[in-house]
Amino acid sequence: MTALRDRKYGQWFKGADVDGDGFITQRDVRMMSERYIAARGTAPDSASGRMLTAGMDGFWTNVIAPMDQDGDGRVDLREMTEGFSRVLTDATQYPGQIEPVTDCFFDLADLDGDGKIDQAEFQQMYELVAGVPGQDSAGVFAALDQDGSGALDRAEFHQAVSEFFYGNDLDAPANHLFGRIAD
Repeated sequence: MTALRDRKYGQWFKGADVDGDGFITQRDVRMMSERYIAARGTAPDSASGRMLTAGMDGFWTNVIAPMDQDGDGRVDLREMTEGFSRVLTDATQYPGQIEPVTDCFFDLADLDGDGKIDQAEFQQMYELVAGVPGQDSAGVFAALDQDGSGALDRAEFHQAVSEFFYGNDLDAPANHLFGRIAD
């Protein structure tokens, strides 16, 4: 695990600790999905709302909850960082570890349903849901739009999420996917 990945995971932790109490709990994970559902204007009982909730519940059960080393039902920054360092070691495991949740988020961020996330959609989702400032999300979006099309397709989005969680390239634009990481 590199210092870069520790910093990225710390930035992700800030967004995942929705209630700001210094821990990620199942309720935080559920609140993340509720925020995305609300920002999307989707009903919680809609197909996409249920799919996201189920995906996030699976993310809690399969990825986050196993990091709870002391069995208190919550994961602090140290437990999460150590857990990610144990679990997210092999990018070839991305399809089973992260891809299902990423697909749900992509579908929710694609507000007009055209199969792409444009800059306005990206900024809205990241600003409203993840608290990423607009100026940060605009710069990250431009860097992630590898083909310069003005939109992120599903492959570009998956590339970014994979790079964020598994990558060690100090200059990768995906490092800032969940907000600017500290230098």
